Amino acid sequence: MIRVLVCDDQALIRAGFVTVFGLQPDLDVVGEASDGETAVREARRLQPDVVVMDIRMPLLDGIEATRRLAGPGVAAPIKVLVVTTFNLDKYVYEALRAGASGFLLKDAQPTELIEGIRTVARGESLLAPAVTRGLVGKFGDRVRPSTPGVSDRLAALTPREVEVFRLIAEGLSNAEIAGRLVIGQETVKTYVSRILTKLDLRDRVQAVILAYQTGLVTAQP
Repeated sequence: MIRVLVCDDQALIRAGFVTVFGLQPDLDVVGEASDGETAVREARRLQPDVVVMDIRMPLLDGIEATRRLAGPGVAAPIKVLVVTTFNLDKYVYEALRAGASGFLLKDAQPTELIEGIRTVARGESLLAPAVTRGLVGKFGDRVRPSTPGVSDRLAALTPREVEVFRLIAEGLSNAEIAGRLVIGQETVKTYVSRILTKLDLRDRVQAVILAYQTGLVTAQP
């Protein structure tokens, strides 16, 4: 069972999520929260597998709540899936940088949201290729290197791994990378795993952000 905590300040939306998730045999809603402070407190108490987090909430917004649950320095990060009404704006980007494993829009189909929770629970990021390109391409200027030597992190990668890393950052799926490089998908999965391990990254979301920080890829005008 995938244990889920639902966090949204709108009671009707929370009720809808709880109802939809409750119909799935592998999802178990273990709690709800109507504000960011409660979301953080309940997540720490209940230790869900996935927190479904809204961005705009009272007392503490979803970005800061995400940072406290999954951000840098958190000893035992909890996976956060941001579900927002804001399409590719600064709020979504900041939530990803705060540690969220991905995001969906609230107008997504129920099947998309359910599969999104499963994806995040498996430890994968939830950014469709087109969304990745749009999101980080639009806000790439916000993740320029903040300290000297950040590009040195790439020295640990082989030339082939750098090539795969660049394609990840461009938003290609494993299948698309396999087709581009004419290799098997299992081989691509192995490369992706090695890259995340060598660079000490949690998921593909962090990989995309790092690629922009190092200048490996740049935002399109």
